[in-house]
Amino acid sequence: MTVQTYSSRDFTRDLGAAKRAAAHGPVLITDRGRPAYALLSIEDYYALSGARQSSLLDVMDAIPGGMGIEFDPPTAHIALLVADLI
Repeated sequence: MTVQTYSSRDFTRDLGAAKRAAAHGPVLITDRGRPAYALLSIEDYYALSGARQSSLLDVMDAIPGGMGIEFDPPTAHIALLVADLI
């Protein structure tokens, strides 16, 4: 894993290059020559933080006050027609 460094100016100019570099390892973004920020792939972030990736169900379950909401969507009645290709 290699660490690449981008100045704030280079990072702003070519964000795509910094994102591609982050796929191969951390990217340090400097401000006036000093490291100020780190750009990581989401996998590296989860590995460092010990967090796991949330599923949509996890996110929805975490919404406060969401318990007990009834959801009964109407049934869609769709009639399929045969295409006349002649």
